[in-house]
Amino acid sequence: MKITVANDRCMGHGRCYSLAPDLLDFDDEGYVTIRGRLIDVPGAQADAARDAAASCPEQAVDLIED
Repeated sequence: MKITVANDRCMGHGRCYSLAPDLLDFDDEGYVTIRGRLIDVPGAQADAARDAAASCPEQAVDLIED
């Protein structure tokens, strides 16, 4: 599985990195740091990634299943 966050939709609510702190981090402005990038999700973090994606009110977190 891979995860990405859309730059144009992310509003910095912080729900995603609150639910997946071992996978996602945030910058000084409160935005998730992987905006615009695609990263691999370790198997142990798959449930957290799904929770993070489901929690985003802007649907900015996208998952790509392998």
